[in-house]
Amino acid sequence: MFDADAVFQSYGRACNSPHFFEDFYTIFMGKSPEVRAMFENTNMDSQRGLLRSGILNLVLCARGMPETKIRALGESHSKKNMNINPMFYGIWLDALMEALQKHDEDFSNSLELSWRSALLPSIEIMQSMYDQ
Repeated sequence: MFDADAVFQSYGRACNSPHFFEDFYTIFMGKSPEVRAMFENTNMDSQRGLLRSGILNLVLCARGMPETKIRALGESHSKKNMNINPMFYGIWLDALMEALQKHDEDFSNSLELSWRSALLPSIEIMQSMYDQ
């Protein structure tokens, strides 16, 4: 089991750090040339805004919000749309944990486990929608 409230509070602390989203993308793109290539022609200011709301939707879903927005994210990331291969979600999650560790002063091993447990069901929904 995970503490959804602790995850929500952790996200709030990270969002208060001015470089959280920039650092996330630096970490994420540094993990793979394929990841870096996905963002070659991307307006990163807009992308950071999308990331901010996307993570919030994942966290809110873990707190009981209906899956509607997660399914919309899954469809937008599917093969027929943005073609985000499901293998990249694990890399994305690892990069998020690294960025959180850097920007949430209360981050801990147990909080990381809560984060991973909270987001995994939504990530699995998105991955399952790749071929739809």
